[in-house]
Amino acid sequence: MSKRDYYEVLGVPKNASVEEIKKAYRKHAMKHHPDRNQGDAAKVAEEKFKESKEAYEMLSDPQKRAAYDQHGFAGVDPNMRGGAGGEAYGGFAEAFGDIFGDMFGQQRGGRAGGRQVFRGGDLSYAMEITLEEAAKGKDAQIRIPSWDNCDTCHGSGAKPGTQAKTCGTCGGSGAVQMRQGFFSVQQTCPTCRGSGKVIPEPCTACHGQGKIKKQKTLEVKIPVGIDSGMRIRSAGNGEPGTNGGPPGDLYIEIRLKKHDIFERDGDDLHCSVPISVITAALGGEIDVPTLEGKAAIDIPEGTQSGKQFRLRGKGIKGVRSNYPGDLYCHILVETPVKLTEHQRKLLRELDESFKRDGSKHSPTGDTWTDRLKNFFS
Repeated sequence: MSKRDYYEVLGVPKNASVEEIKKAYRKHAMKHHPDRNQGDAAKVAEEKFKESKEAYEMLSDPQKRAAYDQHGFAGVDPNMRGGAGGEAYGGFAEAFGDIFGDMFGQQRGGRAGGRQVFRGGDLSYAMEITLEEAAKGKDAQIRIPSWDNCDTCHGSGAKPGTQAKTCGTCGGSGAVQMRQGFFSVQQTCPTCRGSGKVIPEPCTACHGQGKIKKQKTLEVKIPVGIDSGMRIRSAGNGEPGTNGGPPGDLYIEIRLKKHDIFERDGDDLHCSVPISVITAALGGEIDVPTLEGKAAIDIPEGTQSGKQFRLRGKGIKGVRSNYPGDLYCHILVETPVKLTEHQRKLLRELDESFKRDGSKHSPTGDTWTDRLKNFFS
C-alpha cells in the first residue's frame, strides 16, 4: 500500500485540532481493528489500522506535526513510528484508554516485575480542636493504624518452612487476558489478585498477608487559622500498597468544638453581650471578651437590643488570609427579673412618667402604632 498523506488517511483538514484528530483516529481504529475483520478482509484491515496509527502518532505530536507540515514525509523520522504486530494493539488501547481505562491493563501504579502494582488506599482521621487552638495553631500527636512486616514469616506470608508458588492461572503476571467481542481485555487475576503468587500454606500469625496491623504515633502540625471542615494531608501514611505499590495518604479532617462565647464565621467572630436596661438607657463603658483578653466598648445612651458593635482585627487570621477578621458584638438588653415590691413600685412610677411624655421615649413606638393602624384598616 503506497504511503498517503496523513491528513487524508484520517480524513481531517490540515487545521484540525488535536481533539478532532483523536476522534478521527478512534473511528478508524474501531473500523479497521483486526479483531473486527476476519478472513480475506483481515489483512487489508490490519494495513489500514497500521496506517491510521502511524498518521495519528505523527499528527498528535506537535513537534512531529510541525515537521511534517513543513517538509512532508522527509521531515519525520520513520524510526519513530510504532512497529507492526502486537504494538498495533497497544495503539488501539492507547486511543481508547481514556474511555475504557483498566480494560486494557492500565492499572493504577503500573507494573513491577511482571506483577500488577496497586497504590494503597487513603485513610481519614477526624481531629477535634478548640477555637483557641485553631486561632493559634498547635503541634499534636495522633495514633493511627500502621502495618509492619510479620516477624513470623518475615513478610513472605507463607508458613515458616514453606514458600509461595507462582500462580498457575496467570503464570505469575498477575493478570489474565479475556475476549469480549472484538476487545482484548486484561483483568486482574482472580486467583492471586494481581500478586502473581499463591500461598499454599499461609502464615498463621498474619494469615498470609505478610504484614501485621499495629499502631503508631504521628506528629501533626495544625496551621494557624485552620477552620472546621479543612483537611491536612499526611503523605504516605495511608494503607500500604500491593505488590510494592506506593502507600496511600492520611487525611486529617478538622472539627471545631462548640465555644461557650464565640461563633466563627470564616475569619470573623460573633458573640452576644448582655447589658442591663439601665446601661442601655444611660449608656456607659463595658468590657467584652476577645481571644486575646478583654476589650472595652462605649455603649451610647439609648442603645437598643440587637445593636451591633464591630471590633476590627479581633477575629481570626485565616490560613489563606493576610489580616485577621473582625469581632462582632451583638447587644442583648436584659429585662430585670425577681423584682422586689419596692422595685416594682419604682418601675410603675417610671412607666407613668414615660406615658406623660407621650412617645418621645420610645424610638419605634410611633412607627409600630402606624403599622398596626394600616394592618387593621
